[in-house]
Amino acid sequence: MKKLIIWDFDGVIADTEKLWLETRLELLNRDFGLRWNFDTINKYCGGMSDKTKREILNKIGIITSDDFWAEALEKDIEKLNKGIKPVYGIVKILKNKSLLQCVATGGVLGKTLLKIKSAKIEKYIHTERLFTADMVTKGKPEPDLFLLAAQKMGVPPRNCVVVEDSIAGMTAGLQAGMNVVAFLGCEMNNNDEYINRVKNLGIKNIFFKMKDVERFLINFSK
Repeated sequence: MKKLIIWDFDGVIADTEKLWLETRLELLNRDFGLRWNFDTINKYCGGMSDKTKREILNKIGIITSDDFWAEALEKDIEKLNKGIKPVYGIVKILKNKSLLQCVATGGVLGKTLLKIKSAKIEKYIHTERLFTADMVTKGKPEPDLFLLAAQKMGVPPRNCVVVEDSIAGMTAGLQAGMNVVAFLGCEMNNNDEYINRVKNLGIKNIFFKMKDVERFLINFSK
């Protein structure tokens, strides 16, 4: 029976989640007179699409405008134009044609394509196996995006494994009825407090090096 690997992008394929959160933190503190630090923005908005970030901020009384998000996107593109690097070891896995793989990310399609190009991994991530937040009504932590990916790839959720770094993404994978792997090799999540939050979700497969993720995925796919 087919097994499917579903990759998150930011913080898993490339160490970019921190870049996007830093931009939004800068703008929020500037425009709303907040004194948030990185841990605060990560708590409220980590691992979510900008649409979901905006909804969360609205709920806590921080009403952002379209111009705010347009400026955030402009700053993101400036960073992408400088080039981003894929996480060490990920390209080897993406090149493995014996594994059925796709990407389901909280980013929108246009920006995700720019990220893929910036990381120079276009040959390994094809558009028919790329699923983005603008393809569903509700983004992570809701399971919709992962369920869409499984449906389009023709694999039942129980035979899918999600590789995530964010609490929102792991929650979405669990709610989708999928196996969930936590990759915490990137700087922002590699600390005791965050690791404990992941463990509290019931995640048992926690890895800090991509070679260990690779070993798990090969065994899972047999």
